[in-house]
Amino acid sequence: MKRLLVIDDEPGHRLMVRAVMEDSGWTVEEAGSGEEGLEFLAQDRVNVVLLDMRMPGMDGQETLARIQELHPGLPVVMLTAFGTVGSAVVAMKKGAFDYLTKPADNEELTAVLEKAWDFGRLMEENENLRRRLSDDDPTAPIVGASQAMCRVRDFIRQAGPSEATILIMGESGTGKELVAQALHDASNRAAQPMVKVNCAALPGHLLESELFGYMKGAFTGAVRDKPGRFQLARGGTLFLDEIGELPLELQSKLLRALQERVVEPLGAVRPVAVDVRIIAATNRDLRRAVEVGEFREDLFFRLNVLEVVSPPLRDRLEDLPMLAGRLLERLCRKNKKGIRSVSPEFLDALMRYAWPGNVRELENVLERSLILSRSDTLGPDSLPSQVLTDRQDGMDRQGRGWGADAQPSLPRGDTGWQGEGDALNSGYGGGVPGAYPGSLDDAERDALLRALDVHGGHRERTADALGISRRTLQYKLKKFGLIRRGM
Repeated sequence: MKRLLVIDDEPGHRLMVRAVMEDSGWTVEEAGSGEEGLEFLAQDRVNVVLLDMRMPGMDGQETLARIQELHPGLPVVMLTAFGTVGSAVVAMKKGAFDYLTKPADNEELTAVLEKAWDFGRLMEENENLRRRLSDDDPTAPIVGASQAMCRVRDFIRQAGPSEATILIMGESGTGKELVAQALHDASNRAAQPMVKVNCAALPGHLLESELFGYMKGAFTGAVRDKPGRFQLARGGTLFLDEIGELPLELQSKLLRALQERVVEPLGAVRPVAVDVRIIAATNRDLRRAVEVGEFREDLFFRLNVLEVVSPPLRDRLEDLPMLAGRLLERLCRKNKKGIRSVSPEFLDALMRYAWPGNVRELENVLERSLILSRSDTLGPDSLPSQVLTDRQDGMDRQGRGWGADAQPSLPRGDTGWQGEGDALNSGYGGGVPGAYPGSLDDAERDALLRALDVHGGHRERTADALGISRRTLQYKLKKFGLIRRGM
């Protein structure tokens, strides 16, 4: 099924596009502004967006940028008046697939949108293939070599290929969606779509239609059939995020869908069979919710066939240097800024903070620092005051007291690893043993050495824990001048 979203403030033009494209077999959705279009895309999937350049409020250029940020790879075709073709060309340079001038010729409109659909399908297939071949490991995007993250990776490799329903638990911002994606990528359904639903984002009556769909004529305004997310995920995975917020009246309907593998779209005369694998996530204590009557016990047991916890960042601070480095690389590209290094004081502040918002908060703090920094070295002056003042000075992640100058550090001594030319000890600030390095490369090297130490220098286990191939590990060892004693 080909789905098009038309974002245009002119109702007449949207109606014309709908008539032309529905005659060509497309399903057409409409939005009258950039804001409305982004709200739609946050809740539903389409194959192509047709976006007007000139709209009140958020214009086409800004809307395009937001779509690319939130939905990379989604083809966007720009609509422009004849006199503003130059703006459309600029948009193409920024990633738009193509442009059309208003009023669009029917044949040209159809041809361009069909090409955009073909392009999007190819991009999706390539992305699925990339995920499957990425180091032959679906857990590769998950950063961290701590024992907590090693347990999560092991779970993904064991549980991913099964058909079992999985419940991911953890605080907000810990990366539960990333774990869900890795589980999907590790499954036999990886070539099929993974459809996501945020159960906290919509009121109950709208969420029901999003999950199960409705038939034409089911209510006033239902002018066409709308497939639900269960149907859109056919053959793939349905990810139910924030499942703990699902209203009680919908919990019984979800339970039936899970038990009988059928859904009943609103207005349908017979159930519709669905073939999906369910992964759910929550930041709530569902056992407590069951006790107080806020969540059905039978639904909890149906969802909790397998359970995994996404650990909070404060419980895996040894992963923070590498995680921060990976996030900064992406944020530099996003904001078109370059950072050459981070100061020891900057990393020290990050390591001493409790991170109640977890990885999401870390990403926000890093982006703020990146934007506000006046130099190409990130220092503590770019950090928010809360990170500098709300410090865990009394206790490190393993429960040992920290002194005023102490920091969690890579143990020295019999680790079995050394740097050529004493590279291991260069770059550490202030001559303080264990102080954090001043560059992103040093932070990555430090995290690499920690992983090697945790796994006793075993390269295959170290590569596996870091989510990289052994070849990539070998490259990094060579890059950082690290050799094993006696070799």
